[in-house]
Amino acid sequence: MGELWDAFVKALHLIVTLDREVMDATRVSLSIAAISCAATALLCLPLGSLIHFRRFPGKRFLISTIQTLYSLPTVTVGLLIFVIFSQAGPLGGLGIFLTPTAMVLGQVILIAPVMLGLIISALSGVDKAVSETATSLGASRFQAALITIREARFAIMASVVMGFGRAFAEVGVANMVGGNFAGYTRTLTTDMMLQTQMGNTELAMALGIILILIALVINVVLNRLQQR
Repeated sequence: MGELWDAFVKALHLIVTLDREVMDATRVSLSIAAISCAATALLCLPLGSLIHFRRFPGKRFLISTIQTLYSLPTVTVGLLIFVIFSQAGPLGGLGIFLTPTAMVLGQVILIAPVMLGLIISALSGVDKAVSETATSLGASRFQAALITIREARFAIMASVVMGFGRAFAEVGVANMVGGNFAGYTRTLTTDMMLQTQMGNTELAMALGIILILIALVINVVLNRLQQR
């Protein structure tokens, strides 16, 4: 127990003194997760709106498939990116394997079903009377759709925060397609795994504490949005 406490104290010291390795891993994690989340939101908001407002054959099956992909394993996505973008893959010539770009692409694939499904659910939760009233007052279908999106904005924001949290905490994609290079593709999760394997308990705990603190902030923001 004493050794665990000593490791915890050293971990706090590394955080307070802004240890370079700890800060680098935090910066890479936040930047890649933020870029992945922004790109996914730009893709999923119009796509989710299109799915919600349009009627077409197989719509329920499509939504069920999207919801099934909520639990898509990270290592499966990592393997997919590896097969396609490694040097032996069909798109290996693009040279994005073992770079932050490959990590962003993998995280977009990973969180897109979550964000897309939650956006569709957010729009479905808006009372149909909102759009019907807007239409009766002379609004076009597009304007009525915008009003519905506005009514669901807090739930949509919550889906974006949820996507960011999933991207920030994942380890499979980052480890398989990023290469875990210090200061470049090494995230908090991959660095924590590496330091644990090397026996650097205090550094691994410092990284874990930062992960928990940021996860706490994400949950607080998510709860506030859900209350709104």
